[in-house]
Amino acid sequence: MLDAHDIGLLSQPTTHLPLPGWIWAADNGCFTTSGSWREDRWMAWLARPHPRAGCLFATVPDVVGDHQATLDKFRRYADQVRDLRYPVAFVAQDGATVHGIPWSDIDCLFVGGTTGFKQGLVAERLAAEARERGKWVHVGRVNSLKRLLHWHGVADSSDGTFLAFGPEKNAARVAQWVRALRNGEQQKLEIADAK
Repeated sequence: MLDAHDIGLLSQPTTHLPLPGWIWAADNGCFTTSGSWREDRWMAWLARPHPRAGCLFATVPDVVGDHQATLDKFRRYADQVRDLRYPVAFVAQDGATVHGIPWSDIDCLFVGGTTGFKQGLVAERLAAEARERGKWVHVGRVNSLKRLLHWHGVADSSDGTFLAFGPEKNAARVAQWVRALRNGEQQKLEIADAK
């Protein structure tokens, strides 16, 4: 599926590496329950000779649920990400506003935050503003058809752990969802989701 460009890979320092020709993005790995994120490991991983041609964005380190702390990290690390030739992604967190996003310094708005934030009107408004400004929009933790349909037409990409659980079965399901959305068959998916 990665070779066929049906889906992409969200890679981070502790996961699989992208191969040339894949569509992928570089995540910072801050969203972990173990609290094991290390700046030196992240920077060394980001500096590796990853295939830049297929990279949609690289997320600058963030703090889940905290816009101000995320903004502080962005100011510290964004130039380093850009210097490594990655499109820069800012992760929107709880507390973000349209006027609080460093629009001129980003290539991508990554909608992160808590579930409540991600499903709220502020996140949708931020995504709409990003689109108006010509920025890539990515939504994190989209682990169901319902969420995929919610963000369809608003986000350019999304990620989730759905494939990690039963990859043989779920990879085919995700590929089917993506093909249906690409072919304009959203209504069929909405009917299937309602069953």
